Amino acid sequence: MSLRTTASLVGAALLLPLTLAACGTTDPGAAASSAPDAAASGDCADVTTETGPVSLTDSFGRTVELDEPAERVAVLEWQQTEDLLSLCVNPVAVADVEGYRTWDSAEELPDGVTDVGTRGEPNLDALYATEPDLVVIEAYTPDDEIIAKLEAYDVPVLATKGADAADPIANMLTTFDLVAQATGRTERAAAVTEEFEQHLADAEAAISEAAPEHTDFVYFDGWIDGGNVTLRPFGQGSLIGELGEEIGLTNAWTGEVDPAYGLGQSDIEGMTAVGDATLLYTGTPDPDGDWTTELDKNDVWASLPAVTEDRSHAFPERIWTFGGPRSAQQVVDAYVDVFTK
Repeated sequence: MSLRTTASLVGAALLLPLTLAACGTTDPGAAASSAPDAAASGDCADVTTETGPVSLTDSFGRTVELDEPAERVAVLEWQQTEDLLSLCVNPVAVADVEGYRTWDSAEELPDGVTDVGTRGEPNLDALYATEPDLVVIEAYTPDDEIIAKLEAYDVPVLATKGADAADPIANMLTTFDLVAQATGRTERAAAVTEEFEQHLADAEAAISEAAPEHTDFVYFDGWIDGGNVTLRPFGQGSLIGELGEEIGLTNAWTGEVDPAYGLGQSDIEGMTAVGDATLLYTGTPDPDGDWTTELDKNDVWASLPAVTEDRSHAFPERIWTFGGPRSAQQVVDAYVDVFTK
């Protein structure tokens, strides 16, 4: 899920299937025998890997059969890249390595991973040159074009659901669990999930104890379009919005959102609709232009209650708002930092 790609889709209030092309920008000359460096996470030393054949049903009812848990995994989305790393599995191939390292700090991607081009148009020659025993993708429908293109190759494909606004936290954990099953790391997944759930409980207790005067919030990111700032509020059904509500806050964005990611669209003037809600936004600098500096130049923005009362805050850099359990913990920590001061 890229910021700018999704932004263009939200305007139509839906997310179209990802278009996958068999060509990209990456040189496919990487040696198949190469492997990424060992995991840097200090808690990966004693991780157990299950053995034996694997049979699982993916997010779209497809049966995935493996002779043994996957070790050489190629992955085409950042949440699933993060999930693999949280499970102490280093992928052999990842789409848009630089983008991952720009937007996601929850898990460090080690050196030695083959970059297979963009997530929308990965280089399949480069991908399959790494000889993966599993390819993990993100899709939106059972007949998504990406599934059909990858199934033309004789390598198992695990298709995970991009998002589900009906229960984004459950969808995030389901995706994590599927990746764990495929790699034989279910014990590790259970430990990470338990830590995440305890993180939520501790954050809820901290917010309750702090009893902040304002608990309404709106989280958003944005971009510059034709010289104007366009904002993307994360409304009902968004992962980051539901995480906030899970710990006792209230998402104040009630405007129209897309049915998968819970994302809306607004200009600066549209933020007047959220009243005195605390305003939160991404702290990751946009490589395509700093839209946040334009906020301070806008009289409407300057007049919003949260701005005049110093309740407008950037989250820390490199928190991926479409990530796995580890990114979700970073989101929760950011909320606690804002609302318990």
